[in-house]
Amino acid sequence: MKKYMLDMKVTANCPLHNNYCLLKLTADQTLPEMLPGQFVQVRVDRSPTTFLRRPISINYVDRETNELWLLVQKIGDGTRTMCESRPGDILNLLLPLGNSFTIPADKGQKPLLIGGGVGTAPMLYLGAVLNEAGITPTFLLGARTEKDLLQLEKFEQFGDLFVTTEDGSFGEKGFVTNHSVLQQVAFDQIYTCGPKPMMMAVANYAHQSGTACEVSLENTMACGIGACLCCVEKTKEEHHVCVCTEGPVFNIEKLSWLN
Repeated sequence: MKKYMLDMKVTANCPLHNNYCLLKLTADQTLPEMLPGQFVQVRVDRSPTTFLRRPISINYVDRETNELWLLVQKIGDGTRTMCESRPGDILNLLLPLGNSFTIPADKGQKPLLIGGGVGTAPMLYLGAVLNEAGITPTFLLGARTEKDLLQLEKFEQFGDLFVTTEDGSFGEKGFVTNHSVLQQVAFDQIYTCGPKPMMMAVANYAHQSGTACEVSLENTMACGIGACLCCVEKTKEEHHVCVCTEGPVFNIEKLSWLN
């Protein structure tokens, strides 16, 4: 898939939480094709301590408004500076990068999309693409507390929504792998993104239940094009792969997690 370097204008900066912002960006040209699971590399110009681009998952693509949505978690100077962007500001993006989730050909499939923290971001766009393909996804989102849950109304537009919180303030109390929907519904495919311990727990659940599963890894990325080798992940065959180019989406059977 062709890559682009685009100057994109901020159309909106929506604060969703003290630690998150939703940036909506547009371009003078029609946005290129972007697939669920892919990401972008954002140049941060106004942060003197940020020398490298920041990798951000594609949260949503609105073709009607020609907008790309990025859900940004404030972690360091770079992402905090991004969340200070104002409508009219210009951000330079390299996109789209990485591979994508697999979209089932069978409309009768029952996919489960599990997201935790900022890992919910790629689940929204994946759910939208599945919905457009005639497949109704089930979302299972996990967070520490109710205030940490993001974009719930948007998720509900594309599928069935279930939630867990660690303190029980919303949805079922506990972790996503403990939610009752896993005992009530037989899913054909699981997709997940979030903290690595959560993804590993989901991967083990999927493996034990014989359910196909794809994970979107969030390894530290510097270049986004496979040159720096910062983001390598070990495979079952004892090889190492670049998450930014050969991922970020992997079938769990390829990774060393299940060994």
